[in-house]
Amino acid sequence: MRANSRDRDLRDRAAAVIPGGMFGHQSTRLLPDDYPQFFSRAKGARLWDADGNELLDFMCAYGPNLMGYADDAIDDAYVSRMRQGDTMTGPTGLIVELAEQFTRMVTHADWAIFCKNGGDATQIALMTARAHTGRKTVVLAKGAYHGAAPWCATRPNGVTPEDKANQVFCVYNDIASLEAAVAAAGDDLAAIFAAPMKHDAFTDQVLPDPAYARRARELCDSTGALLVVDDVRAGLRIARDCSWSAVGVQPDLSSWGKCFANGHPISALLGANKAKRAAAQIFTTGSFWYQAAPMAAALETLRRVRETDYLEHMEGLGTRLRDGLAERAAASGFGFRQTGPVTMPLFLFDEDPDLRKGFFWSSQMLKRGVYVHPWHNMFLCAAMTPADIDQALDAAEDSFVALKAQAGSLEPVAKMSFLLA
Repeated sequence: MRANSRDRDLRDRAAAVIPGGMFGHQSTRLLPDDYPQFFSRAKGARLWDADGNELLDFMCAYGPNLMGYADDAIDDAYVSRMRQGDTMTGPTGLIVELAEQFTRMVTHADWAIFCKNGGDATQIALMTARAHTGRKTVVLAKGAYHGAAPWCATRPNGVTPEDKANQVFCVYNDIASLEAAVAAAGDDLAAIFAAPMKHDAFTDQVLPDPAYARRARELCDSTGALLVVDDVRAGLRIARDCSWSAVGVQPDLSSWGKCFANGHPISALLGANKAKRAAAQIFTTGSFWYQAAPMAAALETLRRVRETDYLEHMEGLGTRLRDGLAERAAASGFGFRQTGPVTMPLFLFDEDPDLRKGFFWSSQMLKRGVYVHPWHNMFLCAAMTPADIDQALDAAEDSFVALKAQAGSLEPVAKMSFLLA
């Protein structure tokens, strides 16, 4: 049995002082009941929950962990800069150096604005596109996630129709749907917002169709709108460039976050020269957006991106994991779908509309020291090793066996019914 008394105590205390006991994407209310809410430390590819249980972590903090938790060189760069001054009356020269380094890496980019969260970057992208075009309407893919600001929030509570105004939706990878959405926007089209791939929750991930990506570029060119790729989740996990470079398409703007400082708090909007004047005309800022320490961490992270085989290493491990899971699932008689890039896997079971199989199997993995997610895409990090993948495969084999023994008697997952209806 896994110890969880400390976690339960913290949950009880949190319920009194934090709305819902926890908020946002890190709430465990939509995870199996045995998943820990609180953690105490992390190193490399592993984390320890509040009760000291060690876990091989395939969530990577929902993406920020790229090179490994508590990476010595990256954290040393952060701490060294913090001791010299971090949040000050003005930025340090690191902001210029980081903008130079980042724009050299990303083909379409000529300038950068730094902020804190991915949602900041997508908000600035929206403002820049509207300032550049003098138009209001944006085309978005149904179900795509672009942050938690009111204009893109995925839940209706606290959001008004006015917050969601001037939006037209299309189906990801459906060229005819995209063309119809652009036609509906008419002369008011400011931007097409594109996810680097379809990574919606609760459903299989889908890589971009190159023809769809090219058509989005053509439609923006013909209408004068800006093409925005929201690379907050996938950035640096598919390519060392913007993710759509893999299909030969360059956007005008790209939003970045999560991992380019290996978990230290910074995000960015990168843009082409055509939108530079508009970006200079909007007003966007934050008290902590100019902090020097996260920029030092980002510079060290980007150096590692440029100079090491981190991506190829993760791709190799991801292929090893995918092949091994497919073999073990088939041996147990389960239809087990693995979608998305191997560096960002999503696992779903066939014939599992309410996720009862997924919840049970994920809980079994947790009992065996491996943290996976039953309905959200996961992430590999460069600190993982072949031995880690083998540990996950051993845990998966045992978990498939346990699921097979219980498959006929699993209870519905009541907490998911309102989302999956």
